[in-house]
Amino acid sequence: MVSLQAAVESAAPVSRLHERASFDPADFPVPGGREEEWRFTPLRRLRRLHADGPLDAGKAGVEADAGPEITVVAAEHGDPRLGTAFVPADRVSARAFASFREATIVTIPGGVAAERPVVIRVRGEDAGQAAAGHVLVEAGANSSAVVVLEHAGSATYADNVEFLVGDGARLDVVSVQDWARDAVHLSHHHAVLGKDATFTHMAVTLGGDLVRLAPSVRYAGPGGNAELRGIYFADSGQHLEHRLFVDHARPDCRSRVTYKGALRGDGAHTVWIGDVVIRPEATGTDTYEANRNLVLTDGARADSVPNLEILTGEVVRAGHASASGRLEDEHLFYLTARGIPVEEARRLIIRGFFAELIGQIAADQVRAKVTAAIEAELDAMARAEGGAR
Repeated sequence: MVSLQAAVESAAPVSRLHERASFDPADFPVPGGREEEWRFTPLRRLRRLHADGPLDAGKAGVEADAGPEITVVAAEHGDPRLGTAFVPADRVSARAFASFREATIVTIPGGVAAERPVVIRVRGEDAGQAAAGHVLVEAGANSSAVVVLEHAGSATYADNVEFLVGDGARLDVVSVQDWARDAVHLSHHHAVLGKDATFTHMAVTLGGDLVRLAPSVRYAGPGGNAELRGIYFADSGQHLEHRLFVDHARPDCRSRVTYKGALRGDGAHTVWIGDVVIRPEATGTDTYEANRNLVLTDGARADSVPNLEILTGEVVRAGHASASGRLEDEHLFYLTARGIPVEEARRLIIRGFFAELIGQIAADQVRAKVTAAIEAELDAMARAEGGAR
């Protein structure tokens, strides 16, 4: 994995959203809310995760379930394997790395195809005190595995998750944020891809009071392929934020970003920031990012900002798209004109909106869980509309 670490160290920040990188929290000023990377986040609701509140008093248990071919160990702070996939790019990430007590390291040996998903469960026990966590997943050359991260319970939690994907390896990650309604979670996922490696990252964000998830991808060799996908559904008062960074620093690599979200209820707020950088040496890059939002009720707000920074003209494709709006009247008319009641027509449209991404979830049990969660949201929406009438 030395080449992957070297790729991280050599990738000097060029993006205006990632101008500073350090493991020392003191190198990052406490954000005030005017900074570009913090302007959408309600800082008053972070319970001082971004400031100077303690990060070692909370209770958040971590358990891993893996097949016999997979190695899972606990590592103390200071283990040289930790921090090899990234350098923190904001204060919360740096504070989390400086504060965690014990990390979980999952290793998929080279050439091994995992027979069943590796499931890492993070469960919070108390939202009144903050905790920090750390997970490292190492996928050896030419290995393949599915890793599921499950988050539940009540917590105030900040963490970093590293993915080192070796040459020719395939790693599918599904991260489910299904926290209790009082949880606050700020998480950074960092992936480094070796030559001809394939990495798929699916974020499913449904629970919590405030969740801010920041996945990033860097390439350590040519031929890397990254698929970043996301599904989120925000209810009244929830703030769900996703901030992505894809750093194309090697030639002939591919990335696709597709996130879809729905919002309903007063004060429901979603934020999606997609930042893709194509460095001068990244010739032959093929990249596209898209975000779609369904605003289902008044009082909900979706912010969507795609960014594309191209520093070479020799690319295969580079583009982005973003749209937020209500259900299309034509779609509703088409269905109701064929005798389908309005409420059922809305359900069909929303199901169809998410269907493609749900079908791409790598783990069967997660796919079923997300389908059930979307149905529960639709039931709640129908009850609210019925009560309003």
